[in-house]
Amino acid sequence: MTAGTYSLKAKDIEIRWHVLDASERPLGRLASQAAQLLRGKHRPTFTPHMDNGDYVVVVNAGRVKVTGSKTQQKVYYRHSGYPGGLKETVLATMLEKHPDRVIQQAVKGMLPHNRLGRRLLGHLKVYGGPEHPHQAQVHAGERRRRAAASALVAAAAPEPAAEDEPAPVAEAALEPTAEDEPAQPPEANEAAPAPEANEESS
Repeated sequence: MTAGTYSLKAKDIEIRWHVLDASERPLGRLASQAAQLLRGKHRPTFTPHMDNGDYVVVVNAGRVKVTGSKTQQKVYYRHSGYPGGLKETVLATMLEKHPDRVIQQAVKGMLPHNRLGRRLLGHLKVYGGPEHPHQAQVHAGERRRRAAASALVAAAAPEPAAEDEPAPVAEAALEPTAEDEPAQPPEANEAAPAPEANEESS
């Protein structure tokens, strides 16, 4: 009989928090790592149609690294919806004013373009500086991981063998016997044996 295909259930999803430092990291490499964690592809239980990814916190977004002349050549477009309302912003200006939007736009392009992708993008928290207000969630996840690891180690450790209790000793065996008593030394003033009489001469 063959085993069926595993299907992840919502109750089995374990949410974790990850902190990524964008300092001197290439924009594309950072965005691809964040998208992988948000999507849940780093887990063996990855399910394409479910939200089984983790939360990602990106700090120091303003110090992200780009190569070549991308700071002046890469342009972000937005439109107000009115005629002539097209706005253009180069990467250098965006990093100076809104560094969080640079990371968000890069990660958004690597997620599914549907309701699931929009939900996953809400799990991304980007901050331009080194501080973030999610320390409690990150520490709670670390404590859960340590507790789970300790439980696995305790379950894998062999149980100590039960020691056999010594058999009770009978009271009669404790009483000294004649064999156990030490031998008495011979008395010093004991009479020596008499010498044998000489044979009579013929």
